Amino acid sequence: MGELAALELDRRVLAELPDWSDIIGHFKAAGRPSVVDVLRAADRTGRPAVQPRCGVADHAAMLHLLGELEQADPAILSVTIDSHTRLKQFDTAHRLLTTRPADLNGYPLVAHGWARGRELVSSVSAPLEVRHGSPDARQLFAITAASGITSFEGGGIGYNLPYSKNVPIRDSLRAWQAVDRVCGELAAEGVVIDRELFGTLTAVLMPPSISIAITLLEAIAAAREGVRCVSLAYPQGGEVHQDVAALRSIRPLARRYLGDGVEVFPVLHEFMGAFPRTTGFANSLILLGGLVARLGEAAKVINKTNHEAYGLPDAPANGLGIRTTAVGASDLFDFVTLDEDRVAEEAHWIQREVGELVEPVLAAADLAGGIAAAFADGSLDIPFSASAHARSAVVPRRDRAGAIRYGGHDGLPFSASTRRRNAELLGDQPGRPLIDLVSEDIFYFIGKESATSAGRAR
Repeated sequence: MGELAALELDRRVLAELPDWSDIIGHFKAAGRPSVVDVLRAADRTGRPAVQPRCGVADHAAMLHLLGELEQADPAILSVTIDSHTRLKQFDTAHRLLTTRPADLNGYPLVAHGWARGRELVSSVSAPLEVRHGSPDARQLFAITAASGITSFEGGGIGYNLPYSKNVPIRDSLRAWQAVDRVCGELAAEGVVIDRELFGTLTAVLMPPSISIAITLLEAIAAAREGVRCVSLAYPQGGEVHQDVAALRSIRPLARRYLGDGVEVFPVLHEFMGAFPRTTGFANSLILLGGLVARLGEAAKVINKTNHEAYGLPDAPANGLGIRTTAVGASDLFDFVTLDEDRVAEEAHWIQREVGELVEPVLAAADLAGGIAAAFADGSLDIPFSASAHARSAVVPRRDRAGAIRYGGHDGLPFSASTRRRNAELLGDQPGRPLIDLVSEDIFYFIGKESATSAGRAR
């Protein structure tokens, strides 16, 4: 079990895990495609893999849900973890599982244990990914690895600042460094785990350069521990040229800062802001997400459903979201073209902004210390964070075309030309309170839905 020592698990937990050789052997004997295999195939075909979110507490119900969703033919399936497990409240998760499972908002994998995790893997043909939101996922990762699950989402920034109030960044980075070290040891044994990095962050009005800069820093940290495959996830902002440019920028930026020793796959999260309530409008936005993923050369897209405005989707709605996304990502829309000059200009400026954010941090002797110091002085930041360790001083705004710009950038180390371009694209709207402008931008698609309904009424 020495290979798992980096996770610093309780001795009792370590004793309950299978031997390292058993974990390696189980992965190699599975005889089924891994998430990495699926992502490579998606790259070859140019059709993004589609993946839903899903997770319920009861084991039998989770098996049933995975089986129902597989009928919609997703390329990858999810095991979404409950919030108590995410925060290492394992005893609470176990108690609720046995008394009030409906109070859990996901699958408590640690409470169920690795043997049941293996049952989930073997119950479907699509490979699984664990999605959660934990700033310290060491024990959850140990159970995930023992389960034979081939993709694990999260990082020390993206799974801390959007979700936790007061977890020091150094602590979360250290915990995720341990996870990545074990992934590196697995890779040395020929078992490549996909490490998806959550560039979605707080999801609403996320400037592309912040999203990509954060995932790049996490990817660099992971690669230094031996990780050989990273998926850099980006949230659909809503303006197609900017979204496509952001997705297409991920690979060249990764080559610049990671080199060629790590496989990199761009991932699109379909729109995660305020979602339309009208079924047809919601389905259209989901279709658009699939199309953006294909045009942006993403390897994977995480779908939404037309229940998004109302709460958690049932299986039929999730199945429809999978199919609708797949249609958008198919060659049915090969006739759709974009203004490539406009995409290229967006890509140029996104990559320039990312460089201005990332390179001062990389100049630090210690990467984790550099990241923590950058958030402390505001030279790294994310908007709308609940964490005491992010200033949340960035004010994102939409320009007239709907692209997301920096209305306020506080301490971000942008050049004068970058600042000037953002200001020029936003323009002045004298007499309008900033809070009103930002609120309108948050409810961007709700406004378009209302305008469409009003037009029909006339």
